[in-house]
Amino acid sequence: MKKPLLAVLSALVITGAGMAPAVAAPLLTDGAATKTTTKTATPTVKAVNFAGTVALSNCSGSVIRFPNSADTDPALVLTNGHCLETGFPAAGEVIVDQASSRTFSLLNASAGKVGTLRASKVAYSTMTDTDVTIYQLTTTYAKIKSTYGLSPLTVQDTHPTAGTAITVVSGYWKKTYACNIDGFVYRLQEGDWTWKDSVRYTSACQTIGGTSGSPVVDNATGKVVAVNNTGNEDGEQCTENNPCEVDESGNVTVRQGINYAEETYQIPACFGAGNKLNLSAAGCTLPKP
Repeated sequence: MKKPLLAVLSALVITGAGMAPAVAAPLLTDGAATKTTTKTATPTVKAVNFAGTVALSNCSGSVIRFPNSADTDPALVLTNGHCLETGFPAAGEVIVDQASSRTFSLLNASAGKVGTLRASKVAYSTMTDTDVTIYQLTTTYAKIKSTYGLSPLTVQDTHPTAGTAITVVSGYWKKTYACNIDGFVYRLQEGDWTWKDSVRYTSACQTIGGTSGSPVVDNATGKVVAVNNTGNEDGEQCTENNPCEVDESGNVTVRQGINYAEETYQIPACFGAGNKLNLSAAGCTLPKP
């Protein structure tokens, strides 16, 4: 987790994963080798680009839908809990249905800004167990599609797999980071906050300040499997901007220069018809207020 980008820049520090923006359209309100070499078939991989991602004032994000979302549902934007405009939620705090008029720069495949979207509310935000904020917008997926020709990213509703090739797509920096899922962390602790079953990247994903909230996309499916949120910058243990890994036995491991994300597969079960949040729904495990 990073300080907001402005604070990072003022300190002249933009290393590690973290928190942290273009003419706009009108605001939208509605095997072993042998002598003969055989080429191995590879699975079809969807090109990962910026279409449907957004830039916030200090973070990255994406317009998302769930497997059961309808085109007529109010659209949603996913970013980090620590990207919330009102400040970091405290450990144990869960925010739901909080009014917001925050705006987002909508990007096309080549990272060009095509328009501005506006929130109607914070549907859900927390830094407990996970690090997510989900905004509800003033418009629908269908309207975004008809106006800008862009579709949302779909959130995968099953647990990601170690070894998966992924791309972190930062709308703020208009930059992508490619690597693999190295594994999963039982508990990731940073300052006052603890996150469960976090994604650890391989070292190739050297994300920087402003990439917080970026969707982590499975290269093979194009689906969102996590949201980028933090990294250990200085080798410190469990301090802000220096998360540590804690296993089931309480053993602590510090991996300086390694970055992390929070899984998103558990989120779809908490949103029902009309993209309405229902924390009491069967299968919903997100923390409750």
